[in-house]
Amino acid sequence: MTKVYIQTMGCSANLAESELMMGLLQEAGFQIVDDLEYSDVNVVNICTVKGNYNALREIRKITEQYPKKKLVVAGCITKELISPIRKLSQDAALINTHNFHRIVYAVEESMHGNALEALTQERELKVGKPKIRTNRVIGIVPIASGCDDSCSYCSVKLIKGNIFSYPEEYIVKEIEKNLAHGCREIWLTSQDNGAYGIDKGERKLAKLLDKIMKIDGNFKVRLGMLNPRHVPEMIDHLIQIYQDEKMFKFLHIPVEAGNNEVLGKMKRKYTVFQFKDIVKKFRRYVKNITIATDMIVGFPGETEAQFHDTLELVQEVKPDIINIARFSPRPNTSASKMKDAISGDKKKDRSRVLTELFNSIALKNNQKWIGWKGKIIIDEHGKNSTFVGRNFAYKPVIVKGDFQLGDEVEVTVQDATNYDLRAEVNGNAEDHSNQELIQISTSLT
Repeated sequence: MTKVYIQTMGCSANLAESELMMGLLQEAGFQIVDDLEYSDVNVVNICTVKGNYNALREIRKITEQYPKKKLVVAGCITKELISPIRKLSQDAALINTHNFHRIVYAVEESMHGNALEALTQERELKVGKPKIRTNRVIGIVPIASGCDDSCSYCSVKLIKGNIFSYPEEYIVKEIEKNLAHGCREIWLTSQDNGAYGIDKGERKLAKLLDKIMKIDGNFKVRLGMLNPRHVPEMIDHLIQIYQDEKMFKFLHIPVEAGNNEVLGKMKRKYTVFQFKDIVKKFRRYVKNITIATDMIVGFPGETEAQFHDTLELVQEVKPDIINIARFSPRPNTSASKMKDAISGDKKKDRSRVLTELFNSIALKNNQKWIGWKGKIIIDEHGKNSTFVGRNFAYKPVIVKGDFQLGDEVEVTVQDATNYDLRAEVNGNAEDHSNQELIQISTSLT
């Protein structure tokens, strides 16, 4: 039996595609292995949204380690990447994100010495197909593919194409199937969840969530990233849905910059004020919600004053999570044609300053949870014989004990770091009965 190993890079949408490819391969009679050492064919599901370097590095590493093994490169493959991949491996099969369903054919052809190239843009549903979950208690459910925006710095639309929303009934059935297989968490993912349904003439995310909340079962939903420009139209409906116990109180809403002129050059189609207003409303009505955002530093033409606007925004909003990226041009994006006069050292320095500010904020935010008592869902193995669970606000909580993935555990938070909460299982924890969780600020002052 031919053995196949799949390595995944990038976001939860890529992970979902890897799970689908593993399911299709297993259904076709291939054996999925979890170590490169035991494989006959290696599949690298790459991400190039943040550039080509990491993808090419992984391909080079695998080809150098295992030169005699067959290779399939899948995922976010751009036209510009084909030639560099071919320099590393003339015989690699190439199937882009739109052709994941051809993985069986790609592997079969590789075994016969043929390098398949499937790089067309197609609309293929990524729900309702066999899959092998990488985490048995987390069901990753794509709700759409592609993007409705054309941000000047981003290559997502060039790779994924226009927004293609999957039918609600397919998504609901996929969630029900995941729950029947023992999942406790459902992750809704796409390149922009806020744009769901816009290709059908209406933003339908809130309506989809309404249907999901009605599904029977003891589970929680983590909603993935939403572009801020899509939120105001449905914010009241979304806030109402977030009152449901099945929703993780977690909002990923990337602002990217704290200056309106920079946002305009980025083609983000919202203002700093609109972003702050969204955060303010969610915090007002959704108790202790976790706010995650993204920031780009060193965008072409970003002045020191504009960068300080970003620092001021972070200081004001105090997000719980920030994904910080230094600008680097992506091929064929409009930003790649802009004059980039900001040196690499300057970008690195701005990233450091923003990171230091955020770390101080994140630690204070997390320290407010010390003394909190409540339930967590154990959803992954941690380091040094620990487990990681998630509370209602999707905060990572580190605990020690003998658990199974999916266990629901009562804990008391004892300590906090920038990144997580440290807790003891109730019955083993110190008495914090007279402490209350200090409420996360609901005002932007």
